[in-house]
Amino acid sequence: MKAKTALNSSASFLFVVTVVLGMVSAASPQNLDYGYYHHSCEDFEAIVSRKVTQWFHKDATFAASLIRLHFHDCAVRGCDASILLDYPGSERRADASKTLRGFEVIDDIKAELEKKCPRTVSCADILTAAARDATVLHKGPFWANQYGRKDGRESNAHETDVVPTGHENITHLIEFFQSKGLSLLDLVILSGAHTIGRSTCDTVQDRLQNYKESGQADQAIDPKYLNYLKRKCISASEYVDLDATTPNTFDNAYYTNLQKNMGLLYTDQLLQSDPRTLPLVTSFATQPSIFPYTFSVSMVRLSNILQDEDGDGEVRIQCHSINP
Repeated sequence: MKAKTALNSSASFLFVVTVVLGMVSAASPQNLDYGYYHHSCEDFEAIVSRKVTQWFHKDATFAASLIRLHFHDCAVRGCDASILLDYPGSERRADASKTLRGFEVIDDIKAELEKKCPRTVSCADILTAAARDATVLHKGPFWANQYGRKDGRESNAHETDVVPTGHENITHLIEFFQSKGLSLLDLVILSGAHTIGRSTCDTVQDRLQNYKESGQADQAIDPKYLNYLKRKCISASEYVDLDATTPNTFDNAYYTNLQKNMGLLYTDQLLQSDPRTLPLVTSFATQPSIFPYTFSVSMVRLSNILQDEDGDGEVRIQCHSINP
């Protein structure tokens, strides 16, 4: 049995490596470039890094919030900072965005960049860089970003209805990721961002409610973990760590937790039980060294989602509103 398990683990590891190599070789959007700000705003990344670090030291929970904010932006209209626009009917005002945080961090960075390089750096590029630097602050990987994204001029609350909420089935998640040009592997990897950060207890109320109504423990939750959640989540507005073991460190504990039936969200734990995603979960749980690199590759793929490369985007002077 042990030999068979080792063989399966090795096979899934080789599968991940092969797929990742294919991901790395995938073409990038033509209008993005690593040296985009080298002459127009050479201190761009240094300013972003300094500001993100300052906010992290004030409140470390902002790091995971910035990663989530970046995902919600790219998941709707592509990475165009449409999530930052603030007016009635915008994505930011949608029900799906109520728990998003980090807007003030981006505004702070933008204000500093407008002093240094007026009308030069897009809010979309700021959000992309901030998500990377937030990952590094939790001892996660560093990766090089290409820049040149433009800020969108439209944001619609109803379009956020497609963003996963933690209650979907795996088929729905796969189809959503495919609609954005992302793969099954990207789904499993980017879910690993839940190795840091928190969620409101409201997201697990349905799982706890099922326990209360039936009087039987959810077989997909470890009994001790379930008892902890019941004590912690007396109120739906309480916060609970997404990673119950090492919530402040960017590591592969998210995947080892899934193997112990300690995934907080319904969609998290399903990755362990679905045969399409189980081999990947096993790979990241048993081969901790491959997760940081593959995460950086998937984050680049996420940040390269551009809805209309030839559109009429702009560089906003303020991230929360379009230019006059």
